[in-house]
Amino acid sequence: MSHKLVIKVTAGADAPERCSQAFTVAAVAVAGGVEVSLWLTGESAWFALPGRAAEFQLPHAAPLPDLIDGIMTGGQLTLCTQCAARRGIEEEDVIDGVRIAGAQVFVSEIMPDGVQALVY
Repeated sequence: MSHKLVIKVTAGADAPERCSQAFTVAAVAVAGGVEVSLWLTGESAWFALPGRAAEFQLPHAAPLPDLIDGIMTGGQLTLCTQCAARRGIEEEDVIDGVRIAGAQVFVSEIMPDGVQALVY
């Protein structure tokens, strides 16, 4: 049975430790060979835009751009459709490789056996 980790991060600069934990867990899992899907929702939606992750600062934490690069090497980064719409973010605005998808896709990812879903 294959294992997959689906992480939904709801926090951004408004809750930096929770945000950093989600990205760190996702990057470590990808580095360990786990299939990872990281969903950007709420305030983390801004990190789908080029340059926004570089603005994020948290002492004693890995830089967010490095974590995103690590995640993108073997994982999927998804921006919530409604979260993007509420912030005026469109598909042509996001980092290459980021997809925009909604709740139906999220549910389809978390339902199979062998999938662990986490929300930060």
